Amino acid sequence: MAAYFSEEEVRRRIEERELYCDAYEGLEGLKSERDRAKRLVARFNQTTVDDEALRKELIAELFGQSASNAFLEPPISVAYGYRTTFSGNAYANTGLTLVDDYEIHIGNNVMFGPNVTLTSTNHPIHPQLRRDGTQFSAPITIEDDVWIGAHAVVLPGITIGKGSIVGAGAVVTKNVPPMCVVAGVPARIIRRITDEDLEWEYREPGTLEFND
Repeated sequence: MAAYFSEEEVRRRIEERELYCDAYEGLEGLKSERDRAKRLVARFNQTTVDDEALRKELIAELFGQSASNAFLEPPISVAYGYRTTFSGNAYANTGLTLVDDYEIHIGNNVMFGPNVTLTSTNHPIHPQLRRDGTQFSAPITIEDDVWIGAHAVVLPGITIGKGSIVGAGAVVTKNVPPMCVVAGVPARIIRRITDEDLEWEYREPGTLEFND
C-alpha cells in the first residue's frame, strides 16, 4: 500500500477490514486516541493494591462504563481502550494485552489467565506489503463464561463461544464453538464440556482428572 490516505479513509478501511496504515503523520485524531490510552494505562499500571478506587476510576475512563464490573490486575496494555466493551463481570490476571484497533467484546463472567493477548489486528503475509506498517483489523468476541488460560493468543476475527475454555499457551486461529476445551498451536478442540463435568464439585480433593 504505497499511497497514504486521509484519516477519514483510514477509519473507513478499518471498519471495512481493508488494508491500511495508521503510523504516518497527518492522522492526528487516531494518534491522539492512542496517546490518551497510553497515558491512562501508564497511570493504571503504577497503582498498588491500596489504590482500588483509583483503579476503578481509570478503568472506567479507559473503557467506559461497560467495564464497571471488570477487575483487571496491572500491568495491562491497550491500543485504544474505548473500542473494547464488557458485558458484565470480568477478571484478568496480570499482563492482559488488548490490541483493540477494531472492536473487542468481552462477555459476562469471563476470566483471563496471566499474559493473555487479544489482537484485533494482523499484517499481510508478503513482506513487500508489510514494509510501511500495513495492517488489517477484524473484531473479536469473547462470549459469556469463557476462561482463557495463561499466555493464550486470540487472533483477529475470532469468536470464542459461550462457556468454552482456551488452554494455556494456545493460539486461536479459528472460531471456537460453545462449551468446549481447545488447546495447542494452532488451537484445536480437545473435548466438549458437558453436565458430567458438574460432578467435579463433589469429588474429593486430589481425585480430579483432566483427561477425557
